[in-house]
Amino acid sequence: MAEAQTGVRVELADQGGATVSTGLPVLDHLVGDLARTGRLRISLEVAPGSAEEEAAAAGAALGRAFAELLGHDGAARRAWALVPADEALAAAALEVADRPLVASNVDFSGQHVGGLASDLVSVFLNELAAAAGLNIHIRLLEGRDPQHVLMAMFKALGAALGDACRPPLGAGGGVE
Repeated sequence: MAEAQTGVRVELADQGGATVSTGLPVLDHLVGDLARTGRLRISLEVAPGSAEEEAAAAGAALGRAFAELLGHDGAARRAWALVPADEALAAAALEVADRPLVASNVDFSGQHVGGLASDLVSVFLNELAAAAGLNIHIRLLEGRDPQHVLMAMFKALGAALGDACRPPLGAGGGVE
C-alpha cells in the first residue's frame, strides 16, 4: 500500500489543540481529543485516498513526529494515564521500545462509529506505534458506547504521549 501524502507538525503546548484533516471526520475528532488531553498542538493533513490509506498515513505521520519529540534530551520516554469520557474509562501506558506494538483489550469487530470502521482505529494505532517506536498498551476499564470508548482511549493515549514527551516528574512522580 502506498502511503498517502501528509503534512504534520506536533509541538508541546500549555493548552492542546489540533487542526486535522485526514479525510475521516471521526478520526479528525479523536486526534483532536488526543491533542487537547496531551497538551499538544497538532497540525495534520492527509491527501485523499482510501480510508485505510488515510488512517495509515495519519498514524505514521504522527508517529514520526512523536519519535522526534520522544528523542529529545530530557523526554521521559514512558508514561501512563487513566482518562474518562462519559461512562467510558480507559488507561494507556507506553514506552519507547525496540519492538513497537499495540496491545489492547478493546474489540470493536464489525462496529462502525460515525462511519469509522474499527479496523481503521487498529491501522492508525499500529502505524503510530511503529513510526514512533512505542510499546503501547490500552485497557478499557468501563464503557459500552463505542464512541465514548474511542474517546476515552484516544484521550488516555494523548495524556500518556504528552507526559512521555516532557521531562519526567520529580522523585515519586510516577513516570520515571
